[in-house]
Amino acid sequence: MTDQLQTDRVATPPPTSPPPSPLLGPVALTTLLFGAFLPMLSFFIINVALPAIGSDLRANAGELQLVVGSYGIANATLLVVGGRLGDGFGRKRLFLIGLIGFTVMSLICAVAPTIGVLLAARVLQGAAAAAMTPQVLASISSLLTGEHRARAMAMFGVAGGSAAALGQILGGALVEANVFGLGWRAVFLVNVPVGLVALVAAVKLLPETRAAKAQRVDLVGAGLLALTLVLLLLPLTEGRALGWPLWTWLSLAATIPAVALLGVHQHRSEKAGTSPLIPPSVLRLRPMQIGLLLAVGFFTTFGGFMFVFALATQGEAGMSPLEGGLSLLPMSVGFLITSIYGPRLQQRYGAGLILRGWIVQSIGYAVLAVVALTLWPDVTPWTLAIPMLIAGFGSGLVMVPLMGVVVGQVPPAQAGLGSGILLTSQQTCLALGAATVGTAYLALAGTSWGQGGALAAVALAITAISLLMTPVTHQLRAK
Repeated sequence: MTDQLQTDRVATPPPTSPPPSPLLGPVALTTLLFGAFLPMLSFFIINVALPAIGSDLRANAGELQLVVGSYGIANATLLVVGGRLGDGFGRKRLFLIGLIGFTVMSLICAVAPTIGVLLAARVLQGAAAAAMTPQVLASISSLLTGEHRARAMAMFGVAGGSAAALGQILGGALVEANVFGLGWRAVFLVNVPVGLVALVAAVKLLPETRAAKAQRVDLVGAGLLALTLVLLLLPLTEGRALGWPLWTWLSLAATIPAVALLGVHQHRSEKAGTSPLIPPSVLRLRPMQIGLLLAVGFFTTFGGFMFVFALATQGEAGMSPLEGGLSLLPMSVGFLITSIYGPRLQQRYGAGLILRGWIVQSIGYAVLAVVALTLWPDVTPWTLAIPMLIAGFGSGLVMVPLMGVVVGQVPPAQAGLGSGILLTSQQTCLALGAATVGTAYLALAGTSWGQGGALAAVALAITAISLLMTPVTHQLRAK
């Protein structure tokens, strides 16, 4: 594949043209998908390592939540900015910059001597991921058409879902193996060789693309979004551990005017024709509204569950990091099955596949709640296998097609921006889930409920939310 410059106008043939050969071969597409796989892997791989990190770096529960949340906040804040920069300066260029930064920050995380250094590196790692990930969807949209594009969009969902499930298994194995005495540090160090291989492949295989007309970056909007997320997530993350001091309540209260200020700025920017970060006109599109609601429901609960599951299995249940990771193996199998058959099922059922996913997921989490209430703390990877398999299969049916189905119902001229907004909501909600669901779990676990009761409560809450999402999904299906 040559490094010839492509543009959105050139890459998209007129409707009457015969189907072109894909401009991304299998190896090039796989390389590009590392931009979705590595950031999601890094978000989830540390969950099973959190107890070890806390012990080694003397971090409290709030700081451990920030190890997850700080990455998500930085990533969510800068995703749309990264997309806009890729449109203007070249998507391959931004992909390479992000991949280099992500690999370097992974190395710094691995050698961090204190929790402060680790948190700072996690913020920069999330920022680097924000430069890399938007280029994946934008390049797919620009270089592929028709069935090739639909299949690649489905593979994007598979990459993220597989990384989420496999991350905690790999993390548990690395912590348990304690290779060269690295312990938890290996969960960050593993990104380095993978990142270097992906970097070499990307330089050689990926063609450069950029938007036909670049949009300026709304730095004010990005700053207001960052302020809003910090005001919301920081007190939710730190409040319980600190006893809810006055500043946490003031910060939460300040979220309301911050959201209002962001909305006013975006409205005025769009009215003035100056390319706002999140255009209100796109948010008014019905498919986008439904898609964002589905993304909030799924990623908040999914991110929160992954966080609390690691704490519960390595807490009262007494599992090792490896056993905790292996407890998620059936969920990974569910994702694997979805990855194999999901694209074909998506062509047949469309958004109806997401509807079925919510129902299957609700069954899995309900069974998990029963297991936690009846067997806790004497649970093993075997006793958790059936509910985790069902929940993983259902989660895959929701997550794999979500991006492609929603973006496919948005007008083509706004598809790229719609993808950026959905990715932003994804990362925001993953961080929000770790903060809110994690805080609720820790509060319940410290009462007579215990960790088993708290885990069951979280599972039942996800069951209820999954069922509430079914009528919402039905509206998308009807469009």
